[in-house]
Amino acid sequence: MLQLFFAIAFSAVPLTLYIPPIRSLNLFVETVENFLRQTATYTLRTYPRVRMGCSRIFNSLVRLTR
Repeated sequence: MLQLFFAIAFSAVPLTLYIPPIRSLNLFVETVENFLRQTATYTLRTYPRVRMGCSRIFNSLVRLTR
């Protein structure tokens, strides 16, 4: 059982290198929030256009299968 514990513990150590430290995590969260805030207006503007385009494509496909 002790060998299993050490095997799991030592295999998890490299994973800690991918977790950023807490002091840089705040900067990362702030950057993500800014990115989402800037893209929200673009997304809200393009969503109706994409939806209309998809509906036109699906309608033409339905007409072709009739």
